[in-house]
Amino acid sequence: MSGTVKSRVHATRGKEAIADQGSVLKFDKNNDFQHELKRRVDEFFETTGLRQRDCWQMYLKSGILLGGMGLLYVLLVFYTATWWVAVPLALALGFVMALIGFNIQHDAGHQAYSDYGWVNKLMSMTIDLIGGSSYVWHWRHAVFHHTFVNITDHDTDVDLGFLGRLTPHQKHYAFHRWQHLYLWPLYGLMAIKWQLVNDFWDVGRCKIAERRIPFPRGWDLVIFLGGKALFLTLAFVIPMLFHTWWVVLLYYGLAALAMGVTLSIVFQLAHAVEEAEFPMPAADTGRMENSWAVHQVQTTVNFARNNPVVSWLLGGLNFQIEHHLLPRICHVNYPILAPVVEQTCRDFGVVYHEHRSLLAGLRSHYRWLRRMGTVEGYA
Repeated sequence: MSGTVKSRVHATRGKEAIADQGSVLKFDKNNDFQHELKRRVDEFFETTGLRQRDCWQMYLKSGILLGGMGLLYVLLVFYTATWWVAVPLALALGFVMALIGFNIQHDAGHQAYSDYGWVNKLMSMTIDLIGGSSYVWHWRHAVFHHTFVNITDHDTDVDLGFLGRLTPHQKHYAFHRWQHLYLWPLYGLMAIKWQLVNDFWDVGRCKIAERRIPFPRGWDLVIFLGGKALFLTLAFVIPMLFHTWWVVLLYYGLAALAMGVTLSIVFQLAHAVEEAEFPMPAADTGRMENSWAVHQVQTTVNFARNNPVVSWLLGGLNFQIEHHLLPRICHVNYPILAPVVEQTCRDFGVVYHEHRSLLAGLRSHYRWLRRMGTVEGYA
């Protein structure tokens, strides 16, 4: 891999979007760790005969999750007449929609679902089905987040605006002292903002935070508008044919809150925790201290690695180190691939951080929010 960030972007438009920020951020050019990891991973798949993509487990899981979402939607909209049945159905629907994002869309958006581009494209559009935008997600997550992990003013995933302070380099406001309390319920609003406001705002202004993105054209625009129209029809138009408007809004809100809390908390556990680092480029050169691959490990933390239920539900997002180093490998391989990655880290003196459980990760995120809510968090 090249030492420059530009080499991490898949398309010319991506290079233009990064170049628009001024001088191109550069990583150290010593890529020995990454080259050796690639060699060992290639050897692992050659020896085991496992597939990196197009794994039968992934197709089975996709059928279960998409079928589950369809069943829950039909039951909620067409067959439920009592609140005590509708409430758990709505919450379950929101949870399963989050799982579709974690498992199907996330792999496909990283080209890790299949060796066939059209399959990845189709499955990545499941985020449009659940109210997001595959176009905006590509820029926000695959380009800006994966390129600039935990680098303040570059990684849009750690930018909550004035509401929260996730890095020691962001501005501190007095009310941040309570963010370890008030941010948790606000996480639930993420899906609503994402579905109804943010995607339109980002595309309309051609920016995500302060990072420029191109306006979608051709099929990208058709998918963006068509996806939003499909979601709004499923979420509001069809249900309002059978239920009063306030009932539809109430249960939409419940499903969206369940989805938002699940998505937000899981993604925060990988990077906004005590063990993760938040390095900045040198002021005079714009160069990062470490190579891109080492930077990925230093800014990322795994959790609940030995819990198969968590791994299945979260689409391997508890193996974030493996994902950030090897984003084009299907997540069903992460549990058996992790020892190879961990040993390579040890051999090169790169610290491999993990929390033993989901609860340990939640506690660490809570402590980090509390620390960043104090002025001392600048230290």
